[in-house]
Amino acid sequence: MKVNTILSVFTPKDVKFLPLLEELADVMVQAGAFLRELFADIDKDGRPNVCKHIKAEEVKGDRVSAQILKELNNTFITPFDREDIMELADKVEEVIDIINRAAQKVLLYCPDKFPVHAVELADIVYKGTIEVKGAVDGLNHLKKSDTVFRKHYKEIKALEETADGVYEKGIMSLFRDEANTVELIKLKEIVQELEKAANKVNATGKVLKTIFVKYA
Repeated sequence: MKVNTILSVFTPKDVKFLPLLEELADVMVQAGAFLRELFADIDKDGRPNVCKHIKAEEVKGDRVSAQILKELNNTFITPFDREDIMELADKVEEVIDIINRAAQKVLLYCPDKFPVHAVELADIVYKGTIEVKGAVDGLNHLKKSDTVFRKHYKEIKALEETADGVYEKGIMSLFRDEANTVELIKLKEIVQELEKAANKVNATGKVLKTIFVKYA
């Protein structure tokens, strides 16, 4: 019998960490949804309100992450290694933080319009958060969710690869087509933040894969 299986006998069934991780993932998905909305075809007047919602989600994420840390300090037996729980929470929170940072740059720079590649990246980030959320939900029943979990992870990786291609094309397009130097600088920084968000989603997927390999 595997050591992890033996330890699971002594692990409380009604754990608090998985619901908290699921809650944090929910916040990430909502932030991703608002990000996609921000880069949709809305006028400049509507941007501040969407950015306000994203900031609110970032605050929620900080609160849930702090609660996870508090519970780790107060709990002797955890469903996974403390380091794995904390790293997963940190990575999800980083996704939320970068989504908020991209939104704040939109507010700060107030670009005239978004290039199509920025819209595509925002959509990819949102889709990635959905996949991460599905994988986090599967932590409740790792052994039974082998196929489903692998599907989520493969999709996270595929989305990151797509994001890399979109980012490269987007940067080349900006330098080729944007004649206004100020707008070029604004949009380049915003697109870079979106690409960072996509990379963080992929980093979160890697942490989930590590947990799956260790405990499934």
